[in-house]
Amino acid sequence: MSTHSKQKRLTTASIRAMKGNERVVCLTAYTTPIARLLDPHCDLLLVGDSLGMVLYGMETTVGVTLDMMAAHGRAVMRGVSHACVIVDLPFGSYQESKEQAFRNAVRLMQETGCDGVKLEGGEEMAETIAFLTARGVPVFAHVGLMPQLVNTAGGFRSLGHSEEEAVKIRRDALAVDEAGAFAVVVEGTVEPVARDITASLRVPTIGIGASPACDGQVLVSDDMLGLFNDFKPRFVKRFAELSPLVSQAAQTYAEEVRSGQFPAKEHTFQPKR
Repeated sequence: MSTHSKQKRLTTASIRAMKGNERVVCLTAYTTPIARLLDPHCDLLLVGDSLGMVLYGMETTVGVTLDMMAAHGRAVMRGVSHACVIVDLPFGSYQESKEQAFRNAVRLMQETGCDGVKLEGGEEMAETIAFLTARGVPVFAHVGLMPQLVNTAGGFRSLGHSEEEAVKIRRDALAVDEAGAFAVVVEGTVEPVARDITASLRVPTIGIGASPACDGQVLVSDDMLGLFNDFKPRFVKRFAELSPLVSQAAQTYAEEVRSGQFPAKEHTFQPKR
């Protein structure tokens, strides 16, 4: 558990101050029960637009809406008392203009009570990040592999293998740092590049498929818990294997219902005498 646990709830300033002092523990959360379970152990909970794929079976995150993010953001906030909570701005809700980004970020913060928003993009989003932070909206930046750009990037793949890619990711990371982001996700980036970025930024880097040298790590909680049988990215470590347990529980339940074993007398309400 984090040494910050005696505080009421961590803030974006708390996360920023962990740079060079303590590794940031981050997981995704989409529902109240999971948020309650993860909250005591995490510094940062991310209501990621990954919920589109994890909860709704979408192929990518592109179809996620602002309404979906607001609903799940509210759900997660009901389950936290310790962690800082950040909600993703979904695809199309911030790229048009910095004013659009501000309106939608404010909506998410007002409707959910979250501590800030996350958006994807480097140099091209620096002006927007500066605009938001100057107006009281903390921004969690995201560089490297950007899932919202999957349609133009040609799919999900690691980046930084060529010098051109490496230079771009470094420039993106420096730009969002200078623009005022309180932390930066570095995703799907070859280890040496992610290590160099971490050393060069003033704010924490949160790695996912990046480097152990990052200032913190994030995983999709359902990946970490082993709730998927069919897909395991290289960068995921399963800290539990819940999928077979859920399947076995459902099988046992079905067998007991069909045999009449469940419900037993102790599971029913009897007339009071």
